[in-house]
Amino acid sequence: MTVLNNYHHFAGRHYETGSLHNIYSYHDIPLSEALLLGISGGITFGYFLFDYEGYDPYFNILTRNTFDPLDTIFDRLSIARNVFQTTDETRARQNLLDALDQGDPALVWVDFYSMPYNRLPNDENMWMIAPVVIFGLEDGKVCVADRSSQPLTVDVQTFMQARGRVKKDKYRVMSLEMPDMDKLPTAIQKGIWQCINLFTEAPPKGSRKNFGFEAYDQWSNMLTNTRNKQSWERFFPAGSRLYAAQKNAISWIQQWGMADGAERGAYADFMDEAATILNKPALSEVGETFRRAADEWNGLAKAFLPEDVPLLRETRELLTQQHTLFTDYGDQKMDKLRSIDQRLEEIKSAVISGYPMSDSEVAAYRERLQSHVETIASLERDAIQHLQDVMAWTGMDA
Repeated sequence: MTVLNNYHHFAGRHYETGSLHNIYSYHDIPLSEALLLGISGGITFGYFLFDYEGYDPYFNILTRNTFDPLDTIFDRLSIARNVFQTTDETRARQNLLDALDQGDPALVWVDFYSMPYNRLPNDENMWMIAPVVIFGLEDGKVCVADRSSQPLTVDVQTFMQARGRVKKDKYRVMSLEMPDMDKLPTAIQKGIWQCINLFTEAPPKGSRKNFGFEAYDQWSNMLTNTRNKQSWERFFPAGSRLYAAQKNAISWIQQWGMADGAERGAYADFMDEAATILNKPALSEVGETFRRAADEWNGLAKAFLPEDVPLLRETRELLTQQHTLFTDYGDQKMDKLRSIDQRLEEIKSAVISGYPMSDSEVAAYRERLQSHVETIASLERDAIQHLQDVMAWTGMDA
């Protein structure tokens, strides 16, 4: 069995850009996660509602490019990949050991719901395949780097089940060659152009109203519209449905990926790095506008679970504590994490019994959310327009 004893790299926070950052930090390659975020296509905005029978309604905020960002990074930095995939479990385990024996951490695709440290229900209808970094396999345990500043461990049997859950990515393992750093300036430029496209142009797939500035307009309208079947008054009435949306919002704005204000703070950090690499100081000015947007996003998160409603404030505090515990301690605080899960279920039951805001208070609450959304949209329109000017963008493909 093999463990990379000199692997100590756990700063990555998103399963794609964070995993790449962790791997290249191990090899002393200076690619910050903010830089990788920018190269991958950067941030955007998406707005989606889902409602499946037997589940709470789901409110999804898209904060970054999700159109093949990993392959985009590989292509833009000319990163060669060694990929091994099989349907045989024994061969799959040996492929992973072979990669580790070469002295390299491996990128392995697993089912998010099957990894026990995520504390998600074992549901045959729910899965999400994502890459994680594996840096060891020893004594029946797999050593994992995944969005926490601490190493995580999973027993081999559970890990193999997570690897094999979805046929398309079954038992896939990848080791990476070194990036061509001479291509970094061009990769950054293409990433910025793609970010502008995602805000202003038709998306690669899907409806325009779900992406970019049109999505902001859609969200703002649905918050106060009372007739449309996807209006918040009808889709998220006061009670368990609205409570589900409120928790979703906190997750996307302050806990997903690089977190800081829907990842706008991370993109501002990218702007600072890009300003130096491209010798365009004005990009740092754009970054300051994105930092203001990040502050407004964080204000929106607080408004979603307002301070003056005790059960909702407690929910926000518990979700924040839970995220911090996992980020700082990984699976070392599982008992505390599970106790928070239990308390959140108790609050959900209380909310179902009697939502802690009146109909008029909920209507005023939605208007406050709308005000935040409109402020964010205005700030980001300014930032993207400034970015277009600095990069002399004319609508070309990235």
